[in-house]
Amino acid sequence: MADHEVLIVGAGPTGLVLALWLTRHGITPRIIDRAAGPGTTSRAMAVQARTLELYRQLDLSEAVLAAGHRADAVHLWVEGERKAQVPLGEIGHGVTPYPFIQIYPQDQHERLLVDKLSTLGVQVERSTELLGFVDHGSHIDAEIRDADGQVHHSTARYLVGCDGARSVVRKALGASFDGGTYSQRFYVADVEGSGEVFDGGIHIDLDSEDFLGVFGMGGSRARLVGIVHEAHDETADVAETLGFEDVANRALTSLKMAVTQVHWFSTYKVHHRVADRFRQGRAFIAGDAGHVHSPAGGQGMNTGIGDAINLAWKLAAVLRGDADEALLDTYEAERIVFARQLVQTTDRVFTLATSQGRLANLVRTRLTPALMPVATRLQRVREFMFRTVSQTVLSYRDGPLGEGQAGDVHGGDRLPWAPSAGQDNFDSLVDPIWQVHVYGEVPTPLADWCLAHLIALHRFEWDAAHGDAGLMRDAAYLVRPDGYVGVAVPDARVATLEDYLQRHGIRVSPGAAS
Repeated sequence: MADHEVLIVGAGPTGLVLALWLTRHGITPRIIDRAAGPGTTSRAMAVQARTLELYRQLDLSEAVLAAGHRADAVHLWVEGERKAQVPLGEIGHGVTPYPFIQIYPQDQHERLLVDKLSTLGVQVERSTELLGFVDHGSHIDAEIRDADGQVHHSTARYLVGCDGARSVVRKALGASFDGGTYSQRFYVADVEGSGEVFDGGIHIDLDSEDFLGVFGMGGSRARLVGIVHEAHDETADVAETLGFEDVANRALTSLKMAVTQVHWFSTYKVHHRVADRFRQGRAFIAGDAGHVHSPAGGQGMNTGIGDAINLAWKLAAVLRGDADEALLDTYEAERIVFARQLVQTTDRVFTLATSQGRLANLVRTRLTPALMPVATRLQRVREFMFRTVSQTVLSYRDGPLGEGQAGDVHGGDRLPWAPSAGQDNFDSLVDPIWQVHVYGEVPTPLADWCLAHLIALHRFEWDAAHGDAGLMRDAAYLVRPDGYVGVAVPDARVATLEDYLQRHGIRVSPGAAS
């Protein structure tokens, strides 16, 4: 018998969310972190719509909405003037209950997650460091140094490294971390001030290759992200001595802002890397331990949270005996593909935003502000942009667990949000269990099968909104605990559902999450 079922290394958002979802599924993990306490700086700011959708399963969405700030528009600036804006709320309408980008500083976010985890009886062990581990096939033997400096051994059935870009777990697995480092050095500053950019929105200055963005935090506070000019970035030693006053001039003049107080300032280099594997034996990596990329689009933290939720329900199912261990192979298969795509996409956007030369400047300062408002008047363009940034477009349809197609919805797709006639089809997803959705009439054999197997069956009166969302009338959708469709069955045949569960070694447990 192992001391713990899951040992989580790292208590940033990825590790905390993993611990929360495991606990939600009846698995009590051990979570350790080498830091003495939660982060005290804002760092990641954006909480995307897909994360908010999934946070409903832990009753966290409303708390994030109440404590954070909605960014309803992105404003584009050129030569000190606001040239265009993209209204986020409008382009996300009908896609999700959360058609905006929620600004919620990471330090506050982490405290919320820690407090929630504490109410569930799990405490983060601080100043506690993983020194190494051995995978014995049946369990992991981890060497840990605790807060008192004592070294001891602890066993776990599985280990997950959520320990950042310098991950001890990834290095112990011998996984490569291929990619590179952008030449530019960034600065980040949390400030208070006044001016047009302190309206709570997101403001991007397109004047030159020296990227500059302002992210409203509500009231007179904002986050500034910019590139340190080459004149200030000759050596690492010089960069470490920089202060806000050394880099502030362009922000103050280009965006017509006045800064009255600087709460935090730091400089850093940006990397773009993906590990060549996310699992070896009983050890996994998630979040920045497996992938890092440019800050374009505010994707990093949200992707780590997505890793955590994908892995949590699978680990819990295996540990409860509700699935064969082969289910754990699907974690890497689903998440590493998305990580690679994300790094490529954010790299292209970042390169466009920072490229030098007359053509690049022309694209940024003339074409982008002119074409963006026109493009966003087109429904398909608006929806594509929002789905991409919000991560609601993420699909596992080419992965090992996605099968079938009914209407425009494939197995592996996120279940479309399609509220109608007083029914919100996302309400049932608050319970993270396998469930069947039917939009229209439920055949008697399907109703009998669900009852016999204690599988939750949710029927929705057919409405035009369902068809608009891509759903098919009278089809059956077997939905995973994370809200993605496992298999879509146009004729609602029981045999197809039965075959899917058997081939994937899944034994549905109705009381798995409560």
